[in-house]
Amino acid sequence: MHVSLLLTVIVLCITRLSPVCGVNLGTCILQGDPQLPAIFKNGDFVVGGAFTIHYYLRTEKQTYTKRPQPLVCIGSMDFRELRFARALQFAIQEINNSSDLLPGITLGYHIYDSCASVPMVIKVAVQLTNGVDPVFNDTDSCVKSAAVLALVGESGSTAAICTSRLFGRFGIPQVSHYATCACLSDKRQHPTFFRTIPSDHHQAAALARMVKHFGWTWIGAVRSDSDYGNNGMASFLKAAEEEGICVEYSEAYYRTQPRSKLKRVADVIRKSSARVIVAFMAAGDMRFLLEELSQQPPPPMQWIGSEAWVTDPQMMRFNFCSGAVGFAIPRSVIPGFRNFLLDLSPEQALKFPLLTEFWESSFSCSLKQHTGSSTDMPACDGTENLRALQNPYTDTSQLRITNMVYKATYAIAHALHAIVCNKKQCDKNIKVEPWQVFEQLKRVNFTRNNYSVSFDSNGDPVAKYELVNWQLKGDGSVDFVTVGQYDASKLKGQEFSLSRAIIWYDGTSEKVPVSVCSESCPPGTRKAVKKGRPVCCYDCINCAEGEISNKTDSLDCHKCLSAYWPNGKKDKCLPKPVEFLSWDEILGIILAAFSVAGSLVALSITLVFYKNRASPIVKANNSELSFLLLFSLSLCFLCSLTFIGRPTEWSCMLRHTAFGITFVLCISCVLGKTLVVLMAFKATLPGSDVMKWFGPPQQRLSVLGFTLVQVLICVLWLTISPPFPYNNMQHYKEKIILECSLGSAVGFWAVLGYIGLLAFLCFVLAFLARKLPDNFNEAKFITFSMLIFCAVWITFVPAYVSSPGKFTVAVEIFAILASSFGLILCIFAPKCFIIVFRPEQNTKKHLMGKVPSKSL
Repeated sequence: MHVSLLLTVIVLCITRLSPVCGVNLGTCILQGDPQLPAIFKNGDFVVGGAFTIHYYLRTEKQTYTKRPQPLVCIGSMDFRELRFARALQFAIQEINNSSDLLPGITLGYHIYDSCASVPMVIKVAVQLTNGVDPVFNDTDSCVKSAAVLALVGESGSTAAICTSRLFGRFGIPQVSHYATCACLSDKRQHPTFFRTIPSDHHQAAALARMVKHFGWTWIGAVRSDSDYGNNGMASFLKAAEEEGICVEYSEAYYRTQPRSKLKRVADVIRKSSARVIVAFMAAGDMRFLLEELSQQPPPPMQWIGSEAWVTDPQMMRFNFCSGAVGFAIPRSVIPGFRNFLLDLSPEQALKFPLLTEFWESSFSCSLKQHTGSSTDMPACDGTENLRALQNPYTDTSQLRITNMVYKATYAIAHALHAIVCNKKQCDKNIKVEPWQVFEQLKRVNFTRNNYSVSFDSNGDPVAKYELVNWQLKGDGSVDFVTVGQYDASKLKGQEFSLSRAIIWYDGTSEKVPVSVCSESCPPGTRKAVKKGRPVCCYDCINCAEGEISNKTDSLDCHKCLSAYWPNGKKDKCLPKPVEFLSWDEILGIILAAFSVAGSLVALSITLVFYKNRASPIVKANNSELSFLLLFSLSLCFLCSLTFIGRPTEWSCMLRHTAFGITFVLCISCVLGKTLVVLMAFKATLPGSDVMKWFGPPQQRLSVLGFTLVQVLICVLWLTISPPFPYNNMQHYKEKIILECSLGSAVGFWAVLGYIGLLAFLCFVLAFLARKLPDNFNEAKFITFSMLIFCAVWITFVPAYVSSPGKFTVAVEIFAILASSFGLILCIFAPKCFIIVFRPEQNTKKHLMGKVPSKSL
C-alpha cells in the first residue's frame, strides 16, 4: 500500500463552503482522532520517540457504516522496550540539567508506542509531524512546522522504513537505535535517516566470516519475514556464498502468520542435517519460534544469532539454545540510569497509562486511581518495591541497545545546540526547522561516557560488535558472556578477534562442533560435486595416476613433473627412483659371479692347455688359435661386467664396443679353427698344396682382418652417434630407467649383424666338416657351439626388445654369458676331459688310429 494512501494528514481547509461546514474561513482541521503520546513532556523544543512496547494491534471488522475506532496496541508489554523509552527520558533529563549542552533550554519529548504495526507506525509518524491539536489557523495555506524537530526510533526496520519515507518528504531527521536493515543506508530513498546502531551489511559479513572461521560449511537459516529479516538474510547469504558456505534451507516466519507456518518451519529445523543454524530474526519472532521448538526440542545444534535477539533477556529461558553465539552491540554503562529507572513511584506511574500498565503488570495489583484497572486484581498497597523486581526493565547489566537510544538523543541535542547556541548563550526563541537539525546531524562528532558518536555519509556509525556466547551457569541459568570483538574500522582480515574460549552447545570448549554436508577431502583426493546438490555436498575422488593434491578440500589434482611421482598418499611429489642393474642387488651379483666364474674357467683351461701344450691333443687342435680363443673368451666373460652398475658416458661406449670387438675376435678364432680343419683334410689329398695358402700367418691375418672390420664399425658408431646415458621415463610411469641409449640403432645392429654373419659362416663351414674323421675332427664341436651361439642370439633379439627396464641389460648379459659358456664347453670341455681324466687317449697313436668306419 502506498504511503500516500495511509496518511491521515488530510487537512480540510474550508473556504467558500464554510457556511455549509459551519466553520470560519481559513480554519484547518485534522481529520481523525489525535493519537496522544504514551509518555510526554513539554519543552522549548520537542523530540519524538517511537518504540515497540507492545507487539499487537487491536483489530476490528469494518462495516463501513460507522467511523472506525482509534488504533490501540494490545498484548503483553515488552519491558525491555519500555526501558529504551525511559532511556530517552533519562537522556533528556540529563541534557536539561546540563550547563554545557543547551544551557537554559528545556527539551520536551513525545514518546509513542507503535506496536510494530505498519498502520500504527504511520499514524504515529503523522501525529509527530502534525501535533495533537485538531484545529490550527496559523496561515491561510494551512502550513505549519512539524510538531517535533527529530525522532528517536523506530525499534524495527520495517517501522523505520515507513517512518523514514514520510519524514524524508518533510526533511524531518530520524535517528534510529535499533533499525539495522542495510536498505536504510540508501540516501535516495531515506535521505534524512540516521542510526546509532551499525548496518546489517557489516553484521551479515561478520556472521559469514565467523561461520567460515569455525569451518561450518553446511548450515540452516531462518529469518523474520520482514524488512529486517529478509534484507539481513539476503546480505548474509551473499557473504556466505562468497565464503564457500552452503545453506541447507532458508525459512521465513512472521509472528502474525498462521501457526501452521510456524510448525512447518520448526519441523524443517528438527529434520535438517545441518548442526548449525543462523537466525536473523526479530526478538518477537524468535520467541515464537523457540516456544514452538521447545514443545519437541530438536537434536542439539549450534545457534548463531543476530543482534536483535541474541542478548534479549526474554530468550534466556530457552536452555536448549545454550552455547548460542552471535554478534551484539557492545555492552555499556550509563551512570545514574539504574537509579532513574527504579525511582518510579505509583504517583508518577499514574500520570501515564503506559507506566500504569507496567506497574500493574509487574506487581499484579491495581492502582485504584486508574479507572482502567482490572477489577480482579488486588489494590496496590504502596509496599511494592521496584528494586526487588527481576525483569528486563530493571536489568541494567546488559545495556547495549539502551545505549544506542542514549546516544541518539544526545546526537539530536548536539545538533540543536549547534543551531540555537553560540559561544556566549543559547536562544530558545529562535525558530528551528527540522531540516536545520538534519544538516547539523551530518556534522555531529562527540564523545559521551567514552562512547564516540558520529555518522558517515550514509548516516551510519562505525560498525563495532561484541561476540556474545550463551553460557550455562552453575544454577542452570544462562549468562551472556562476551568472547570476542568485531571492529569494521580495522584493516581487512583483522576485524574479527576472540578474547576467550567459547562454550559450545555440548558444554565443552575444546572441540568445535562440526556441521558439514560432506567430510573434508584429505590431501591426495579432490572434490567432485554431487549432481543436483549444493557445492558443499561432494564426493572425495582419489587423484589419478601421476597426480597429487597437497591440501584439504582441493578442487583439482595436479600432475607431478616428469622426473617426479606421487607418494602412496598422493599428497607429495617425490623424485622417481632411478633403476639400473646395480652391483649390490641379487641379480647383478649373480650375473657378475657367472661372469667371473666364466673367465676363471677360461683361465683354468688355458693353464691346462699351456701345461700340456706338447701333448698330441693340444697340438692337433691348433694350439695358437686355441690360446687366442681362450683369451677372447675370457674377455667376453669380463666384458659383461661393463653392463653392471650406473651407466655413465664412458661405460655406455665401452660396454657395446668391448662386447662387439671381443665377440668378433672370439668368432674369428672359431672360424679360423674351422678353416684349419677343412684345409687340413683337403691337404691330405694327392697334389694339394692348400695349407701353403692357409698356414699360421694367414690364420693370424684372417683373425686380425675380421676383427679390424668390427673395430672400424665401432669407430664409426662412436664417432657419428655414440651410446650415452639416458633417463627412460616412457616405459614405467612411476620410476626412471637409467639405461644406455644406443645413440645410433644402425651402429648397434651393424655390430650385432656382423657378429651374426661370422657366426653363421662359421656354423655352415663347421656343418660341412662334420663328417671328417672323428679323432681329428673338431668341426662337430664347433657346429654344436655355433648352434648354441646362434640360438642364444636369435632368441636374444625379441627378449631384448620386450624386456622392461634393467632386465634389458640382464638379457644382454645372459646372452653374452650363455654364448660364451656354449663355446667354451663345446670346444674345450671334451679336450680337457681327455687331458685330465683320460690321459691314455692323449697320444698320437690313438688320435691317428681311430678312423671312422662309415664311408664319406
